[in-house]
Amino acid sequence: MNELAIFITASSEGEAAKISRGLVEARLAGCVNIIKNVRSIYFWEGKVQDEPEILMIAKTRKDLFHELMKKVKELHSYTVPEIIALPIVEGSEEYLKWLRDVTG
Repeated sequence: MNELAIFITASSEGEAAKISRGLVEARLAGCVNIIKNVRSIYFWEGKVQDEPEILMIAKTRKDLFHELMKKVKELHSYTVPEIIALPIVEGSEEYLKWLRDVTG
């Protein structure tokens, strides 16, 4: 399988919508889910942070990852945005075909 699920966090629902729309319009992702009310606890600038965030899950092809990452960085307000790719190891063939057809 050459498809990926990409986790991306953002500071607000508006920012997540802007990034998601940018990825889909550029055909770098077939679909992006926006999940509200995520609480992130992480180490940043010498201390533990505890912040509300929005999680995006973008579905794309592996060969588009670097271009997708570049687009996220262009649209994102964070200095170091979370952009993590996980392989899709199994899935509905009809969905994966659709994903391949609508990306790129």
